[in-house]
Amino acid sequence: MNELADCALCPRGCQVDRSGGKVAVCQCGRHARVSSYFPHFGEEDCLRGTRGSGTIFFSGCNLRCIFCQNFDISWQVEGEVTPPERLAEMMLKLQARGCHNINFVTPEHVVPQILEALLIAVKDGLQLPLVYNTGAYDSLESLRLMDGVIDIYMPDFKFWDLEMARRYLKAADYPETARQVIKEMHRQVGSLVFDKAAGYSHTVTGIHLKLKRMRFWFKHDGSFYSAYSLAQALGIDPHAVTRWIKSGHLKAKFRDAARGPQQKGDSYLIQEKDVRRFILQHPTDIDLRKVDQLWFIDVITNGLVRAA
Repeated sequence: MNELADCALCPRGCQVDRSGGKVAVCQCGRHARVSSYFPHFGEEDCLRGTRGSGTIFFSGCNLRCIFCQNFDISWQVEGEVTPPERLAEMMLKLQARGCHNINFVTPEHVVPQILEALLIAVKDGLQLPLVYNTGAYDSLESLRLMDGVIDIYMPDFKFWDLEMARRYLKAADYPETARQVIKEMHRQVGSLVFDKAAGYSHTVTGIHLKLKRMRFWFKHDGSFYSAYSLAQALGIDPHAVTRWIKSGHLKAKFRDAARGPQQKGDSYLIQEKDVRRFILQHPTDIDLRKVDQLWFIDVITNGLVRAA
């Protein structure tokens, strides 16, 4: 809990003594606040299963999204002050009710408090997989505290564009921060894995990106892929994408000016419909062992994953 004394748990780096009761952006001091906890049947199918995802909604937030649907929880910090014993009790009650997992919602600012409570809960019999359901404005230091603890990361990505992040989230550094923390999440747990027998993620590690609210591999305007970002999604070298374009197999729009090395040298804009057409017409050029599988299914089905 030493991290709370000069708090830099999130990218805000407020450096206030939360252990002494002082608060800043997140409005939470020594103990976490919990708005509610219950079996949630509104989460993705792979999490809710048949008995619900055991969600614990934390009050407070380090973002200031002007479109927040939980203003009373995130901004006004309504909820119960929750010492570690009480938080552990909530986890165990959700397990006793048959939930498939424990789902920490908006945990970015209360990582030490979660870990403190888990020590108690695990000792008392907690065995469920743990879900870290975040707005993706985390610090790498906080995430590394969770390495080996969290089973499923679920970053709810917002914007790639700096100006949109500044205007709508009050966090201009959000795009770069989220890019780094999502990489760290993937380093820890790897790609999404489903338990086919049960029909939902269960005691397996994975990362679930909410594609219905983000386009992870898109440019910031959400309209086009670059050659570099498409190559990342396909798990191949960007030069292969460029060769497809130059050979006429993959349709793309040439930029007015090539980009410099800091922009990965991309010179092309590629529409998703043209990506889908290329995959269907040239399936032998795609190595399914390397692609981002959730993204691939979403593209091939023309957005059914995002719509789910």
